[in-house]
Amino acid sequence: MWLERDRQEAEDLVQETLTRALESFHRFERGTNCRAWLVSILQHVRSNRRRSRGRSPVLADVDELAVATIAIMPEVPEHLTDVDVLRALERLQPNHQEVIILCDVEELTYREIASALGVPMGTVMSRLHRARAFLRAELAAYANSHGIGRLSPREGSKQQ
Repeated sequence: MWLERDRQEAEDLVQETLTRALESFHRFERGTNCRAWLVSILQHVRSNRRRSRGRSPVLADVDELAVATIAIMPEVPEHLTDVDVLRALERLQPNHQEVIILCDVEELTYREIASALGVPMGTVMSRLHRARAFLRAELAAYANSHGIGRLSPREGSKQQ
């Protein structure tokens, strides 16, 4: 649901994924991670659907470039709600969203994510690092704008 943003599309995607999994179940290797195998199939189905619709991959935008230039890593405040986190997650690039979801929600390993997405493991680690840095910055900015979080040493000395 998160990846497609449309309930009907997500349901169709899951149905097609399970259909393809059943058709190729003879290729599943016992003892391997079934969830990773299903995610691989899902990503292939999703990719094929995107290609057939004529969609092109999203290019890096200003937000991603800005995140890459931020030198510090602000702390993530403790008083954020799930809605705040989901809103920040929505502002990520789709390829960064995928990696965050697969790693931090689905708890797949880097190797499993790389296999599922068909990208090198270094790309997975790089996307994950950028995505987490972006989320950290987004959530810290949100918290500071709502008066949540710690004052920087400069601000603390101004008030004394």
